[in-house]
Amino acid sequence: MIYIKSFTLLDEDQEQDIICFEEQRRIFNNYYPLYLFSKKMFRNIDFDNITIFYGGNGSGKTTLLNIIAEKINALRKSTISKGSYFDLYVKHCDYEMTLEKPIEIKVITSDDVFDYLLDIRYINSNVNRQKELLSKEYLDYKFNNHDSFDNYEELKKSCQSKINSMSKFVRERLGNNNLTECSNGESALMFWEKEINENSIYILDEPENSLSAENQLKLKKFIEDSIRFYNCQFIISTHSPFLLKLTDAKIYDLDESPIITKNWTELSNVLVYYNFFKENGDEFNK
Repeated sequence: MIYIKSFTLLDEDQEQDIICFEEQRRIFNNYYPLYLFSKKMFRNIDFDNITIFYGGNGSGKTTLLNIIAEKINALRKSTISKGSYFDLYVKHCDYEMTLEKPIEIKVITSDDVFDYLLDIRYINSNVNRQKELLSKEYLDYKFNNHDSFDNYEELKKSCQSKINSMSKFVRERLGNNNLTECSNGESALMFWEKEINENSIYILDEPENSLSAENQLKLKKFIEDSIRFYNCQFIISTHSPFLLKLTDAKIYDLDESPIITKNWTELSNVLVYYNFFKENGDEFNK
């Protein structure tokens, strides 16, 4: 489902007008994000169900996502560092939406995933700490003689320690602790499943971070299913060869000047992987 059809960036004349107007009042040493895209003759972006911005470090992938997200009022958890001209640049951009309205527009960054994994790790450490305390409590009630109990709850624990194993005693008090059974990769996939809803636009900044190759392929399928079954639209920055192979994705190569769309097999990062495995192909046939 396509909700945002197109986006128009500034050309050099518009950027120069902004600089001339602003420098009558104040002087800035950093013109970011001015001239970042106009020098590569990149002004008009046409979106598909999946639109990918590909490029190396410094190519402007994240900046472009931030400009689009800010202009269309996307929700986000992590803050961004704005240059002196960022808000003015965004103000003069333009975009076109279809008649279909998304339920939500959300930015999800790799930092959001890392924060989620840290939260899970914190929960797991607390769960493990509780396990230790409950195990000691179990042994105390089971093998130490208590002359009297202050309340019914202590009496109940003492009785349960006599008839139950330690694992059952601990499990019943911890409740659901399934989070502790998940790897980082599995937890990251849980994050994506939790964050993505129906009929929405999602702007993803390098979502492959923290995922193994196997889990990147699972994320690829999840994104494709979200388009097919849940009417979502995705705008993604990535250099993962697995995500660059997303079905029917429109890919803008930000390393080119002028910036153009390419097939995933034409991208330099993909060709590095291809040539590496091709050169070492004999080792897979031993």
